[in-house]
Amino acid sequence: MPTIFRIRHGYAVRIYPNDHRPPHVHVVGPETEARFELLCDQGAVRLMDNYGFSRGRLNAIAQELIDRLVDLCDAWGTIHG
Repeated sequence: MPTIFRIRHGYAVRIYPNDHRPPHVHVVGPETEARFELLCDQGAVRLMDNYGFSRGRLNAIAQELIDRLVDLCDAWGTIHG
């Protein structure tokens, strides 16, 4: 389970090699996890699932993912071909 990078508060941003489309990342913290779809062509992300994050924290995470979207889309392409 490759951790692509860590964001504020130490949350791991992961792309699993055996995962499915659409392109997405898992943001994992202690007893929390959320999945965000990578809308690479739109310069955005979309929340897919949330387990334990507050709405405010999700908004902050989404912004951090958008700030690094090009890197995330490149990583998805490298991992999934």
